[in-house]
Amino acid sequence: MFATYINHHLLEVTMPAGLKATSSSIAIGFSSTETLPNTFEQQSVDLNLDPLNREVFVVQAIDLTLGAPDALAAVDTAMLASVTTTSQTAVATLANSNCLAVAANQIRASGFADSGVGFSQTPTESPGTVLEYIGIIATNDFFVQVEGANNVVPHAVSGKMYGYRARATADIYAALVQSEVLSA
Repeated sequence: MFATYINHHLLEVTMPAGLKATSSSIAIGFSSTETLPNTFEQQSVDLNLDPLNREVFVVQAIDLTLGAPDALAAVDTAMLASVTTTSQTAVATLANSNCLAVAANQIRASGFADSGVGFSQTPTESPGTVLEYIGIIATNDFFVQVEGANNVVPHAVSGKMYGYRARATADIYAALVQSEVLSA
């Protein structure tokens, strides 16, 4: 079992059924930048998993840092980002079964003579409770998406994914890979 400290209390965290940890906790940094303002951009991040040994990555938490949208008088602007287990054609929402995390920064200025009011939305994709994991990545990479709306300059998202490598039993590995690929 893994031991972890949460709020200065030692808690025992049990492994998901059918998995055996092969590493300690790992933090993987990532980023994605729009090539032009308000254009969808996606970055693939390689996990270097070993499929011959049925290696998966168990995601424990994700932190996203999203740039502020441009403050323009009388214009609503936004920055949206997501992290998914499969390639996407647009920024995903948590309703997508392959989406692990989302973030949004918006400025509502329509109807205002000044630059409006800013809003930031980051759902609790990494809750403060003791969850075993928030997702399992069975294929070799994950994807980071970013896209702005009504901005003048390109913006970016950066973040860290926290988790550990694990070896799955043959039946669990096959089910995880099939589920991830077929739901793409």
